[in-house]
Amino acid sequence: MPDLLPLLGFAIAGSVTPGPNVLMVAAATAGHGVRAVRPHMMGITLGFSAMLLVVGLGLAGPLAASPELHAVLRWVSAAWLLWLSWKIATAPPPGEGEARPPLGFWGAAAFQWVNPKAWMISGAAMTGYTTAGEALAPQVALIALVFGAVSLPCLAVWAAIGAGARRLLRNATALRRFNIAMGVLLALSVLPLLR
Repeated sequence: MPDLLPLLGFAIAGSVTPGPNVLMVAAATAGHGVRAVRPHMMGITLGFSAMLLVVGLGLAGPLAASPELHAVLRWVSAAWLLWLSWKIATAPPPGEGEARPPLGFWGAAAFQWVNPKAWMISGAAMTGYTTAGEALAPQVALIALVFGAVSLPCLAVWAAIGAGARRLLRNATALRRFNIAMGVLLALSVLPLLR
């Protein structure tokens, strides 16, 4: 079984550091408030935990063995992130246009499958925190459980950042600028995929 303390540290570091999920949570909270973003946060938490289970129990092998499939996933990920960047950067202030965050529960859960950071973390977690020769399913379940437990508190940090920005961004122009900055940051996270 994985050593719990190092796994917990890895899960917290992987969940709270900047990446597509936390940037979208901060931007959506700044524009729509914490209550509206809760389904998004739950989608990330449950979607990534499910991804860890599926990857840990066997999907990683076929993906690693197929360079063509890996390349397709990389380009799909890049396109999806750029589309989300555009949605965030062009999101209207509350009261104008679309009244909900860019992703809800199902969108956030499904997003994990094209999120490059989620793939990197899941691969590192499975190779770094499982032990060969031991039953794989309980190890993978523990990894998914630990990530599921730390995800919401880590996302709450970024929701608080977005809520703080919401209090500072009292006019439509300031909120548009914040959304553009968050969209640009998310678009920049695509650069490693294009190498």
